[in-house]
Amino acid sequence: MRSFANYMTVMFMIMFWAFRIVVAVMAGMNNSFIVSPLDNTIEIILLFITLVCIALVIKRKLFGGVLYFASYIGYFGVDLYNKAIKPLLNGDEMTIASGLSTFVSLLAVILAIVVLMDLLADRTKRPADKKTEWFYASKETDRQLDERADKNNYRTL
Repeated sequence: MRSFANYMTVMFMIMFWAFRIVVAVMAGMNNSFIVSPLDNTIEIILLFITLVCIALVIKRKLFGGVLYFASYIGYFGVDLYNKAIKPLLNGDEMTIASGLSTFVSLLAVILAIVVLMDLLADRTKRPADKKTEWFYASKETDRQLDERADKNNYRTL
Protein backbone atom coordinates (compact mmCIF):
# COMPACT_ATOMS: atom_id res chain seq x y z
CA MET A 1 0.00 0.00 0.00
CA ARG A 2 1.46 3.22 -1.09
CA SER A 3 -0.79 6.15 -0.35
CA PHE A 4 -3.26 7.48 2.14
CA ALA A 5 -6.14 6.62 -0.18
CA ASN A 6 -5.04 2.98 -0.20
CA TYR A 7 -5.09 2.86 3.59
CA MET A 8 -8.47 4.56 3.77
CA THR A 9 -10.14 2.22 1.29
CA VAL A 10 -8.85 -0.81 3.18
CA MET A 11 -9.98 0.68 6.50
CA PHE A 12 -13.47 1.32 5.12
CA MET A 13 -13.55 -2.23 3.78
CA ILE A 14 -12.66 -3.58 7.23
CA MET A 15 -15.19 -1.35 9.00
CA PHE A 16 -17.98 -2.34 6.62
CA TRP A 17 -16.98 -6.00 6.99
CA ALA A 18 -17.19 -5.69 10.80
CA PHE A 19 -20.59 -4.02 10.48
CA ARG A 20 -21.83 -6.88 8.31
CA ILE A 21 -20.55 -9.38 10.90
CA VAL A 22 -22.63 -7.61 13.55
CA VAL A 23 -25.66 -7.70 11.24
CA ALA A 24 -25.21 -11.42 10.58
CA VAL A 25 -24.71 -12.26 14.28
CA MET A 26 -27.76 -10.25 15.31
CA ALA A 27 -29.87 -11.95 12.65
CA GLY A 28 -28.53 -15.35 13.72
CA MET A 29 -29.58 -14.71 17.33
CA ASN A 30 -33.02 -13.48 16.15
CA ASN A 31 -32.46 -10.03 17.67
CA SER A 32 -33.70 -6.93 15.94
CA PHE A 33 -31.12 -4.59 14.50
CA ILE A 34 -31.35 -1.51 12.31
CA VAL A 35 -30.51 -3.56 9.20
CA SER A 36 -31.26 -7.17 8.44
CA PRO A 37 -29.36 -9.35 5.96
CA LEU A 38 -30.99 -10.28 2.70
CA ASP A 39 -30.10 -13.96 3.08
CA ASN A 40 -28.17 -15.33 6.07
CA THR A 41 -26.39 -18.07 4.13
CA ILE A 42 -25.24 -15.80 1.34
CA GLU A 43 -24.30 -13.14 3.89
CA ILE A 44 -21.90 -15.53 5.65
CA ILE A 45 -20.41 -16.68 2.35
CA LEU A 46 -19.97 -13.03 1.38
CA LEU A 47 -18.21 -12.33 4.67
CA PHE A 48 -15.61 -14.99 3.91
CA ILE A 49 -15.21 -13.79 0.32
CA THR A 50 -14.74 -10.26 1.65
CA LEU A 51 -12.04 -11.44 4.06
CA VAL A 52 -10.09 -12.95 1.15
CA CYS A 53 -10.66 -9.80 -0.92
CA ILE A 54 -9.34 -7.58 1.88
CA ALA A 55 -6.11 -9.60 1.97
CA LEU A 56 -5.77 -9.37 -1.82
CA VAL A 57 -6.46 -5.63 -1.85
CA ILE A 58 -3.83 -5.11 0.84
CA LYS A 59 -1.38 -6.90 -1.46
CA ARG A 60 -2.62 -4.61 -4.29
CA LYS A 61 -3.86 -7.49 -6.46
CA LEU A 62 -6.39 -6.47 -9.07
CA PHE A 63 -8.20 -9.82 -8.82
CA GLY A 64 -9.18 -9.01 -5.21
CA GLY A 65 -10.72 -5.71 -6.26
CA VAL A 66 -12.61 -7.25 -9.16
CA LEU A 67 -13.90 -10.10 -6.95
CA TYR A 68 -14.94 -7.61 -4.27
CA PHE A 69 -16.69 -5.44 -6.86
CA ALA A 70 -18.50 -8.34 -8.49
CA SER A 71 -19.66 -9.91 -5.23
CA TYR A 72 -20.87 -6.64 -3.73
CA ILE A 73 -22.62 -5.52 -6.91
CA GLY A 74 -24.21 -8.94 -7.18
CA TYR A 75 -25.44 -8.95 -3.59
CA PHE A 76 -26.07 -5.33 -2.65
CA GLY A 77 -26.76 -4.02 -6.14
CA VAL A 78 -29.78 -6.29 -6.53
CA ASP A 79 -31.08 -5.14 -3.14
CA LEU A 80 -30.52 -1.52 -4.12
CA TYR A 81 -32.45 -2.04 -7.34
CA ASN A 82 -35.33 -3.90 -5.64
CA LYS A 83 -35.71 -1.50 -2.70
CA ALA A 84 -34.85 1.86 -4.23
CA ILE A 85 -35.08 2.02 -7.99
CA LYS A 86 -38.07 -0.27 -8.57
CA PRO A 87 -40.33 1.46 -5.97
CA LEU A 88 -39.41 4.86 -7.39
CA LEU A 89 -40.39 3.72 -10.86
CA ASN A 90 -43.66 2.24 -9.59
CA GLY A 91 -44.48 5.25 -7.42
CA ASP A 92 -44.46 3.28 -4.14
CA GLU A 93 -43.45 4.86 -0.86
CA MET A 94 -40.35 3.88 1.03
CA THR A 95 -40.45 2.91 4.71
CA ILE A 96 -37.75 3.75 7.24
CA ALA A 97 -36.55 0.14 7.44
CA SER A 98 -36.24 -0.19 3.69
CA GLY A 99 -34.63 3.25 3.58
CA LEU A 100 -31.88 2.18 5.99
CA SER A 101 -31.36 -1.04 4.08
CA THR A 102 -31.17 0.93 0.86
CA PHE A 103 -28.65 3.33 2.40
CA VAL A 104 -26.42 0.46 3.53
CA SER A 105 -26.68 -1.16 0.10
CA LEU A 106 -25.79 2.16 -1.53
CA LEU A 107 -22.73 2.49 0.73
CA ALA A 108 -21.66 -1.05 -0.17
CA VAL A 109 -21.97 -0.38 -3.90
CA ILE A 110 -20.07 2.91 -3.60
CA LEU A 111 -17.35 1.21 -1.53
CA ALA A 112 -16.95 -1.54 -4.13
CA ILE A 113 -16.62 1.04 -6.91
CA VAL A 114 -14.09 3.07 -4.90
CA VAL A 115 -11.97 0.00 -4.15
CA LEU A 116 -11.86 -1.00 -7.81
CA MET A 117 -11.07 2.56 -8.91
CA ASP A 118 -8.31 2.81 -6.28
CA LEU A 119 -6.67 -0.37 -7.53
CA LEU A 120 -6.93 0.73 -11.15
CA ALA A 121 -5.55 4.18 -10.33
CA ASP A 122 -2.69 2.58 -8.44
CA ARG A 123 -1.83 0.53 -11.51
CA THR A 124 -1.63 3.59 -13.73
CA LYS A 125 0.46 5.76 -11.39
CA ARG A 126 2.89 3.09 -10.22
CA PRO A 127 6.34 4.71 -10.17
CA ALA A 128 9.25 3.17 -11.98
CA ASP A 129 11.63 1.10 -9.95
CA LYS A 130 14.82 3.14 -9.49
CA LYS A 131 16.98 0.04 -9.11
CA THR A 132 16.23 -1.25 -12.61
CA GLU A 133 15.41 1.99 -14.40
CA TRP A 134 18.93 2.27 -15.83
CA PHE A 135 18.55 -1.12 -17.50
CA TYR A 136 15.09 -0.71 -19.00
CA ALA A 137 15.01 3.05 -19.55
CA SER A 138 15.93 3.42 -23.22
CA LYS A 139 18.39 2.50 -25.96
CA GLU A 140 20.33 5.69 -25.32
CA THR A 141 21.02 4.57 -21.76
CA ASP A 142 22.21 1.22 -23.11
CA ARG A 143 24.57 2.98 -25.56
CA GLN A 144 26.00 5.24 -22.85
CA LEU A 145 26.73 2.27 -20.62
CA ASP A 146 28.25 0.33 -23.53
CA GLU A 147 30.59 3.21 -24.46
CA ARG A 148 31.72 3.54 -20.86
CA ALA A 149 32.26 -0.19 -20.55
CA ASP A 150 34.35 -0.29 -23.75
CA LYS A 151 36.93 2.12 -22.28
CA ASN A 152 37.72 -0.26 -19.44
CA ASN A 153 40.14 -2.62 -21.15
CA TYR A 154 41.57 -4.76 -18.43
CA ARG A 155 43.87 -7.63 -19.12
CA THR A 156 42.71 -10.96 -17.84
CA LEU A 157 45.99 -12.78 -18.41
